[in-house]
Amino acid sequence: MAETKEYRSKMMSKIHSTGGKAEIMLGKSLWHQGIRYYRNYKDLPGKPDLVISKYKTAVFIDGEFWHGKTWDKIKSGQMVHKNREYWLKKISYNMKHDQQVNEELISRGWTVIRFWSREVEKNCDYCTELVMLVLRGVKENSQKPEVYRF
Repeated sequence: MAETKEYRSKMMSKIHSTGGKAEIMLGKSLWHQGIRYYRNYKDLPGKPDLVISKYKTAVFIDGEFWHGKTWDKIKSGQMVHKNREYWLKKISYNMKHDQQVNEELISRGWTVIRFWSREVEKNCDYCTELVMLVLRGVKENSQKPEVYRF
């Protein structure tokens, strides 16, 4: 069945920038570990999905398409067939913006953790362990602020 404009519009309208499944899963898992956080914290660059202010740590859960995990496929035309120039520009901007946000947070002394949303959905317990490991390093002052991409 060929995809219609109406169908695509309906599907795109269901995509929201906050409160996604992966964000909720990881947040609940961290909460059960005793980690308290803020959601979609507007006072920091990039409005991180989860902010653990006690440890100056910002957690982002990035959608694979929107943040360029499949950039090579998108660029080559394997994934995007319609309105290709728009999507190339949009996703390229998102990737550059993510890098700028990372740099700004690091310069402010924040640690940045970035997960791909499907990784959180498939392996939430493992992602929680990774966050806990980074937080232990921050707590012990054994790590300088940096970016972790899982």
